[in-house]
Parts: sequence; C-alpha cells; structure tokens
Amino acid sequence: MPSNSFDHVAATRRIIGALFVTQSLASAAIIANIAVNAIAGARLSGNEALAGLPATLMLAGAALSAYPAGRAMQRFGRRPGLMIGMLLGVAGMAIDGVAVLSHSFLLFLGGLFLVGMARGIIDQSRYAAADAVLPDRRAGAISTVVFAGTIGAVGGPLLVGPLGQFALASGLPELTGPMFGGAVLFAIAALVLFVFLRPDPRWLALRVAAQARPALTAPAAPARSLRVIVRLPLVRAGLISMVLGQVVMVLVMSVTSLHMSHHAHGLDSISLVIGAHTFGMFGLSMFTGRIADRLGRSLTIILGALMLIAGALIAPASLLTPWLALGLFLVGLGWNFCYIAGSSLLADAITPAERGAVQGASDLLVNLGSAAGSLSSGFVLAGFGYLILCLIGALLSLAPLSAALWWGQPARQAAAVAD
Repeated sequence: MPSNSFDHVAATRRIIGALFVTQSLASAAIIANIAVNAIAGARLSGNEALAGLPATLMLAGAALSAYPAGRAMQRFGRRPGLMIGMLLGVAGMAIDGVAVLSHSFLLFLGGLFLVGMARGIIDQSRYAAADAVLPDRRAGAISTVVFAGTIGAVGGPLLVGPLGQFALASGLPELTGPMFGGAVLFAIAALVLFVFLRPDPRWLALRVAAQARPALTAPAAPARSLRVIVRLPLVRAGLISMVLGQVVMVLVMSVTSLHMSHHAHGLDSISLVIGAHTFGMFGLSMFTGRIADRLGRSLTIILGALMLIAGALIAPASLLTPWLALGLFLVGLGWNFCYIAGSSLLADAITPAERGAVQGASDLLVNLGSAAGSLSSGFVLAGFGYLILCLIGALLSLAPLSAALWWGQPARQAAAVAD
C-alpha cells in the first residue's frame, strides 16, 4: 500500500501512459488479425460462406468475457485483470498461428474466441484510466485510451505485409505472420502492464473516494445491486448512449463498402470512405474528452447523437465519394462522442465498489449491440436497401438523444455523482 507521501500526479501519468501504450499494442495486434482472419477462415474451411464466422467468434468471445472480467477486476484490481486479458491475447494469437500451420479450422476458431475474450477484457482499460484520475478529468483520461485505438487502426493494417514477409522468409506460411506477430505485441503489452501499472488504478479510485467523504471515519456506502444501479437515470443515459451508438455505427459501417461496390466504386474510393470513418471514430478522441469534461457529459452525448443522425442521413443521399466520406465520418465521430461521454457518465454515477460489475455489464451490452448491428446489416441491405438501413440508424440515434435530454440534465448529474 502506498504511503501518505505518495505522488498522485506522477502515478496518474505513469498509469495513463502505460494504458495508452498497451492499448495501442493490443489494438494493432487485433486489427492486424482482423485484416486476414476472413481470408484464413475461407482457406482453412474450404468454404467462402464461412469467411464471416471468425469475426462472429471474436464478438462472442468479447461479449462473454466482459461481465466476468469486470467483476474480477472489482475484486482483485485492474492490473491483474488487464494482464490476464493480454495473456489470453498471446494464447489466442499463438493458437491461430499453429492452426494455420496445421490447417485446422476448428483450432483457428478456438484461437479467435480467445482473442475476442482478450478484447472484451482489454476494452475496460478506459475504465482503469477513469479510476486513476479525479472526477473532473475522467472523460479526458478515457479519451486518451480510446485515442490509442488510432494507433491500432493505422498500425495494424501496416503491419500485415511486413509480418507476412517475415513469416515467408522464415519458411512459414504468410498468414502466420500477423498471428505470431500479434502474440509478440500482446506479450510486450503484458510486460508493460506488469512493470508500469502501479499502483493499481482501483486503489487510486478508492483513495479518491475516501478523501471525498466529508468525514474520514465515515464508512463507505455498501455496493448496490446491479438491478438498483440500472434504475439510476445517469446509468441509463450512459448505457443507452454507448449501446445504441455502437449499434448505429456498426449497422451503417458494416455494409457501406458493399453498397459502394454495388455502384462501381473502386477499392481506392472505398478505402477513403472507411478511412474517414475510422478517423472520425478515433482521431479526435483527445478533443472529445476535453469537450465532455468542460461542457458536460449530457451535452456531449446530445451532440454525438445529432452527428449520428446527420451522418446516417447524408450517407445515402449521394453516391459521390466525398459525400459518403462525410456521412461515414460523422457516424464515426458521433459514435466517439456517445462512447466517451457515456463511459464517463457511467463512471460518474457509481462508486468504486460498484464499477467493475457495472462496467463489465455495460461492455457486455456494447458487444452484443455490435454483434446485432453486424448480423442485421446484411439482411436489411439485401431486403430493403441502403437508404432504409441508414434511416433505421437515424431513428435508433434518437434513443441516446432522448436519454441525454431526459435523464442527463446537468442538475441531476451533479446530484447523482457518487464520488
């Protein structure tokens, strides 16, 4: 246990830095894997219809690991929980590499399931960052970790070619490069957490909460049940913002490339539009955190929902590449606002003793929402077209807008902050 002379500012910087580095490494490893897992799945199964199964297994793994990971971190701390996530990533990536070598589709799926579990755990790094800072800087800390996803979004695809060439030079199949390379990145991330994630962010959160109580002798309030917590207005607003923002983003993004290919767009145009979308999702995260801390979580969610609506209406309005890029950029940025502000709102509304379980449950719902958006997008596009799909996205975006207006008013927010 750290002493009374403990430097909170220095510890916070070290922890945020460690989380930024490890999230960047893990994100790059996962995205490099995603870039080739459909190809590997089709080759190993011998059936192109099964090419989408790897992504489904990853989503399933992420959804199933999120809640138990949150509960475990609540009891044992963020550091061991996040390290276990990184080690699962090492194991999953290594198994995938072996699966490619042995031409085993089932083993490949098992490895991807572990990688998905790793992702479900590692995504809670943003909550570890929130634990490490004072309440008025939570959104900024969360946005720093989310911004690390930009490193993965850019670096992951760039690693695929060199890792594949390295594998070939080593006498291995090309597709093993991103797998074994990803295992190395996860291992480095685990080592960084072991060395630099000290003290545990959960301890810092408990320390800040204890100092915030008017009397040092006053006992902390007992943790409330999940059923009670989800009835809190701020919790509902945060959950709806994150989950519905995720559904809308995945729904529109998943099939935009297919929509463009149906209308004779080349890969260069498709790459530009998806690049604009990815930049909207991650590239401005640092500014989003500052906006949420200065203007308030509710207003940030309202702005995010309006951007989701605007993007979903702009995207189908024209087949011109700049128009599509603008629409997808706004969808990505709207998701970013809802995700960061919703995460911050959730951290504000609950005590340190409740955060692990509630945040784990929220990530479970976010991953299920992602799966629902991904699975339904193809059916909606095939049955009704891109315009109707985007209109559905715009209508769903009214949910976080309404939640922020109804449940997230500044006066209520100030009264409900538990810290």
